[in-house]
Amino acid sequence: MSEEGKRNTENEDSIVHVYDNPSFQKEEENEVEFSENVSKKKKKKNKKEELAKSVGIFQLFHYADTLDIILMIIGLVCSAAHGIALPIMIIVFGEMTDSFVSSGIQVNITVNSTLNASSSDCPQVTGVDIQAAMTRYAYYFIAIGFSVLVLATIQIATFLLSSSRQTQRIREKFFYAVLHQHMGWFDTHELGTLNTRLTDDVNKIKEGLGDKICIFLQFFCTFISGIIIGFVYGWKLTLVILSVSPLIGVSAAVWSKVLATLTSKELTSYAKAGAIAEEVLVAIRTVVAFNGQHKASERYEANLVEAKQLGVKKSITTNVSLGLSQFFIFCAYALAFWYGTKLAIEEPENYSIGKVLIVFFSVIIGTFSLGQASPNLESIASARGAAYEVYKTIDEPRPIDSGSKEGHKPDRIKGDIEFKNIRFSYPTRPDVKILQGLNLKVQSGTTIALVGASGCGKSTTIQLLQRFYDPLGGEITLDGQDIRTLNVKWLRENIGIVSQEPVLFATTIAENIRYGREDATDAEIEQAIKEANAYDFISKLPDGLNTMVGERGAQLSGGQKQRIAIARAIVKNPKILLLDEATSALDNQSEYIVQTALDKARAGRTTIVIAHRLSTIRTADIIAGFQNGVVCEQGTHSELMEKKGLYYSLVMQQSMKSKDEDNEYESDEMDETEDELEVLENENAGDSEIKSTRSLSRRSIRRRSTARGSRRSLKKKQKEGEEDENLPEASFLRILSLNKKEWHYLMVGLLASLICGAVYPCFGIIFAKIIGVFAETDPVVKSQKTILFSLLFLLLGAILLVAMSLQGYTFGVSGETLTLKLRSLSFKAILRQEISFFDDHKNSVGVLITRLATDASLVKGAGGSRLGLAIQSICSLLIAVIVAFVFSWQLTLLILACIPFLVGANFIRMKSVAGHASKDQSALEASGKISTETVENIRTVVSLTREEIFFKMYCKSLRGPYRAELYKSPLYGLTYAIGQSINFFVNAAVFRLGSWLIAHCQTQFENMYIVFSVIVFAAMQVGQSSSFAPDLGKAKVSAQRIFALLEKKPKIDIYSTEGRKLDHFDGNIEFQDVHFAYPTRKKVQVLQGLNVKVSKGQTLALVGSSGCGKSTSVQLLERFYDPINGHVLVDGNDITSLNLAWLRSQIGIVSQEPILFDTSIAENIRYGDNSRSVTQEEIEEAAKKANIHSFIEDLPQKYGTKVGDKGAQLSGGQKQRIAIARALLRNPKVLLLDEATSALDTESEKIVQEALDEARQGRTCIIIAHRLSTIQNADIIAVISNGEVVEQGTHSELIAKGGAYYALANAQSGH
Repeated sequence: MSEEGKRNTENEDSIVHVYDNPSFQKEEENEVEFSENVSKKKKKKNKKEELAKSVGIFQLFHYADTLDIILMIIGLVCSAAHGIALPIMIIVFGEMTDSFVSSGIQVNITVNSTLNASSSDCPQVTGVDIQAAMTRYAYYFIAIGFSVLVLATIQIATFLLSSSRQTQRIREKFFYAVLHQHMGWFDTHELGTLNTRLTDDVNKIKEGLGDKICIFLQFFCTFISGIIIGFVYGWKLTLVILSVSPLIGVSAAVWSKVLATLTSKELTSYAKAGAIAEEVLVAIRTVVAFNGQHKASERYEANLVEAKQLGVKKSITTNVSLGLSQFFIFCAYALAFWYGTKLAIEEPENYSIGKVLIVFFSVIIGTFSLGQASPNLESIASARGAAYEVYKTIDEPRPIDSGSKEGHKPDRIKGDIEFKNIRFSYPTRPDVKILQGLNLKVQSGTTIALVGASGCGKSTTIQLLQRFYDPLGGEITLDGQDIRTLNVKWLRENIGIVSQEPVLFATTIAENIRYGREDATDAEIEQAIKEANAYDFISKLPDGLNTMVGERGAQLSGGQKQRIAIARAIVKNPKILLLDEATSALDNQSEYIVQTALDKARAGRTTIVIAHRLSTIRTADIIAGFQNGVVCEQGTHSELMEKKGLYYSLVMQQSMKSKDEDNEYESDEMDETEDELEVLENENAGDSEIKSTRSLSRRSIRRRSTARGSRRSLKKKQKEGEEDENLPEASFLRILSLNKKEWHYLMVGLLASLICGAVYPCFGIIFAKIIGVFAETDPVVKSQKTILFSLLFLLLGAILLVAMSLQGYTFGVSGETLTLKLRSLSFKAILRQEISFFDDHKNSVGVLITRLATDASLVKGAGGSRLGLAIQSICSLLIAVIVAFVFSWQLTLLILACIPFLVGANFIRMKSVAGHASKDQSALEASGKISTETVENIRTVVSLTREEIFFKMYCKSLRGPYRAELYKSPLYGLTYAIGQSINFFVNAAVFRLGSWLIAHCQTQFENMYIVFSVIVFAAMQVGQSSSFAPDLGKAKVSAQRIFALLEKKPKIDIYSTEGRKLDHFDGNIEFQDVHFAYPTRKKVQVLQGLNVKVSKGQTLALVGSSGCGKSTSVQLLERFYDPINGHVLVDGNDITSLNLAWLRSQIGIVSQEPILFDTSIAENIRYGDNSRSVTQEEIEEAAKKANIHSFIEDLPQKYGTKVGDKGAQLSGGQKQRIAIARALLRNPKVLLLDEATSALDTESEKIVQEALDEARQGRTCIIIAHRLSTIQNADIIAVISNGEVVEQGTHSELIAKGGAYYALANAQSGH
């Protein structure tokens, strides 16, 4: 009997193995699905590229050394041996079943009387010593189990060791290669993709080099040996079973194809909704100001519906396919046993039950292990694809290599520089000629200033001198030698550079300065900071030179960063100093200090200065005017002013205009700094005034956002800990209550789950009964019983197919409906929050979007399908245990004692296989941070020639995770091996006890098989279900987060219907003694008793330095925030007493960087009034008033033209005018203009200013401006300083007064 049981186990086991494969593991739970789907989708996309661009299988091991190769060979030998173990166990199992059956037959022959349990009348079966035979088989099992334990450990450990060693080498070589590329290479490769390569791609290579290869070989050997054994033991039956295998294989293949298609469609449709959510949240202030919440949630929901339908389809498809493959397997059982019995009757000498089972399981396990082998091939294929770019980068020739030892290093350097007939275009835009025959001489020790319009080639000249690029024609000489003949590193070491946005690294001030020269002593550093005018502010810091500057120097103001950058350049003691707009981003006071430092630094050095602010370069020895890539004039300031050429016209243009622009630059720096000073407390720093990052170069904005992104992810991790503490309780019932309307779907689904659960124990009983049939001596009875049981197999398969399909449909509908409901409610709840909610870094756009995407889909699993899974498992176990106790309580107890081991082993195996990736990932975060910081700031790293330092830091950060990996490899091997071998030991114990019970007449062999089968099948079910248990934990946290969000009632609630709506609104506005601090920075008082009023129809202009509270007052009027003290009144009513939606509908706002949505121009203008449907005539009328109608009419699609993401298809001036049209459409009584023209060039500004002057007619208007020229005709000008009004009056009154306003105006015109 024991034998038979064994078979069952085997059977089980075969199925367990088989069904690590999808067919068993039903519900891929949703959130698992979500992440897996994403990766599947990526895989799909990349598959074509991989085929086109991937390295050969042997090339993948390009970086393996001898030890790695030896390790891999040992691993392969062990995995081949391991693969054969399972088919060998099947043979032992088959022979054992034969000994049990023969005991059964002889009992049937000798005693047809009832068996008594007492051993006194227990007939001893002659010729069969069942116990001795079983002891022998038990030893076989144990021997196989131990060999598997050893082989599997070695196989996994060797491959993980060699892959860790190779990956380490690849990471270092790749990072080294990237650090030493020329700048043209960085221009053509996105910075983001480089970091992805370093992390994701190298991880993919690691996956491919690791245990996947040996596991593939292990399964492949199982396949080969299984088929061979099948043919040896019974070729006829083998052929019949093989005929069913293609059906099972094809159904699985078709299913995965359909699933992949549906998955990618579902993701695409959710991606649309996600994109809408992102667009809305990024522009949350605009949405709130125009009462667009309702419209936003409608757009979001419309896109969710499609995702829901696809989700339901996917759920049905998944379950029907799983059901079908189960059905085919049951067909295979039916066919095999029916035909096996037929053969056993016709050819008893060739086919016994043992042989039938050996053939059956060898072939089934063989074919399934082929299915299990293929996913491993997929990861090897993706590793080959990932390796292509990585290896290509490592092996790429580097035309300008700072690590190269070649090139001349002169003993001394004088500093004469000459550009001779230089021609140049950037590699990314070869058709745009930047320099077209540039000739320029710089004498040593002199200062030359380069001036000219943007894009004329000034900065390019500096980059060519540092050899970031080589010119396409002409040569640059230093002391008469072509710089291409000099050593690159030596050349850069002799050049100091200070650029417009100085990059500091996340370390101390002293270390940052030391990056200028590694061996600088403390005294030299101190000297450098004195020369850079930084000594005073550094000595005031609590830690002095050891103060950490934060990521990208975020703890310091713009002027402080600049001075540290100057000290860094000075400490090199370079002969050549390059200053690229070094003061343009500073306010007047900082600029003066920094300029003094620069003038000191220039002494005795050859200096090249680039500046937009011409006032800063009057003292230069030579000023060279650039135009169209050539020098069109040069001389001193006074010579060029007399010439009245390019330089003269630039100076004249600036006297009124450009200085204010510079002020804007400055204002941003200050906003940034002031916000980030709170140790980056407030994530959306720039937004805290409605200003998004000012007109700093696009590059800096991009970089800053990436830096924020990485900060955000770090913070996100810290935060999740803190936040989970105060989440509301989310009980299972509460989650289900959200699904109330779908209760009938849930009931049907649960019923189907119960049926699915009952199928497996029934299957076990029939399986044991069929083996029992072979103890039957009468061929006719044997044949009839087999046909009956085979038909029962088919029936079970059909029942399972129907039940699983029902589960798929019902749980699909209820789960997807729940997801849709949760996403939609969450999105509405997010839009309902006040603005301070979005200021908190915990609620940055990235975090909220991710939550919307994942939280709802995680919760869906907990509701339907996972509940079904739990019920299915419980039902299986209950039935199994009851049946087992009925047939043999002793064996049942032993098996139950072993179950934890079986379940545990399966669990360990799944965890350990999934485990390495995530653990290694977190360990690599430190090195990821270094690589990100280095690559993002590559120009600074290269110009400081500090590649080596960063390379060493990177290698050092890898050392910890690498060592940990080496230690862990044997451990991973062992956990995998335990999971693989435990079944062998359990089988030995169970069958040994079974044989004793049979020998002592405690049971019959058929009963023993029934006990064994039902329990093992049920345990298998539970093993699979338990792998989803952790997801329930995640689902609960997600549900808690969602409930926390839904319960969060904001103080300023846009959905509230409370508050008065005035019948008549004039537009008188007054701020009475208003005090205010931003909720994220409560210590910083922004407004400290603001008093100002404006009557209807008047224009009030607010002016003052950055951060004085101008934009804040506008936000208080919009009621984005409420003041801490004091009142904001409209027509004498406190705005907190008015209806919020009504109040906002009376106000139109145009900000400096207006945000447009990715829809048509008409839709964007229509957004101005979301409370009604707006006609085309009204839209055109608003466009005419905003001075943009004729421009729109000239477009091919007129008002239907799409504006692109954030209005990217339009110029600044066009966007501004559409924003003005949008504000005018609602015919507001109050118009707020927040720096509405500051980011525009002179011509656009003129057009937009006209539109604004037109828009102001007959309305109360509040203007914020840095450019004082734009507000001279305002009725009242209020100067704000430190959060209060210091003086107010008209332009002429304030100028006559000679106070704060006069000083500001003077600073802007004279300068």
